Amino acid sequence: MKVYCCQLDVVWENKAENFAKVRNLLKTSRPEPGSLFVLPEMFSTGFTMNVAAAATQKNDGTWQFLSEISHELGIYTLAGIVSLDANGRGLNEAVVISPQGDLITRYAKIHPFTLGGEAKNYARGTTIASFEWNGMKVVPFICYDLRFPEVFRTAVREGAEMFVVIAAWPNKRERHWTTLLEARAIENLTYVVGVNRAGTDPQHVYSGRSMIFDYHGRTLADAGSAQGIISAEIDKSAMLQWRKDFPALEDIHWKA
Repeated sequence: MKVYCCQLDVVWENKAENFAKVRNLLKTSRPEPGSLFVLPEMFSTGFTMNVAAAATQKNDGTWQFLSEISHELGIYTLAGIVSLDANGRGLNEAVVISPQGDLITRYAKIHPFTLGGEAKNYARGTTIASFEWNGMKVVPFICYDLRFPEVFRTAVREGAEMFVVIAAWPNKRERHWTTLLEARAIENLTYVVGVNRAGTDPQHVYSGRSMIFDYHGRTLADAGSAQGIISAEIDKSAMLQWRKDFPALEDIHWKA
């Protein structure tokens, strides 16, 4: 089974143009039915602190777009969107749409990026979420979450078999991005999929480097800096065999 990473050069606060960009990319890199297709953090607007512009509305086409591409291609789609909580604050979320076009999972970012002003504009999530993809338990995280290994370890304790990290990670900290993705794969004996945006916004330049790592920390795919789609084959049985051959997870004794 395959996972596809869509490294998008996001148009700032323009949902319609970003939907069109994704559709054009899908014309040249059509995912296999049943595969997992992943879009970056806040894929439809960029990493904006303008919650009103970013928030998904009933008539802005976001849900329709995600549902349509999932149903038309018969794929699972994981995408970064913005919602509003009960108090009207933003929620930076990862949502998962089934091949039937239905919402099956949503995760709110546990660690808003305080340095970038996110914590002032977006409420923090409080729980880890997961979904089943072709018999594999997948757990999504968002950008700054990557710097907090304890949430990944908690997810592994709960049965995580693959992590997907969507991001708007600037190029000045590119080495941190690639190193931490690899580390999360090695220490948790699991696949890690990192999907970053490319291009620029009013604040930052993004070098992309969307990557797929296996359970040894080996690079299966690297998108480089350009907009595009990369993919890799995911082999759950091989991962489980490695966990059996090298049972480090069974030696976790410390609990928070």
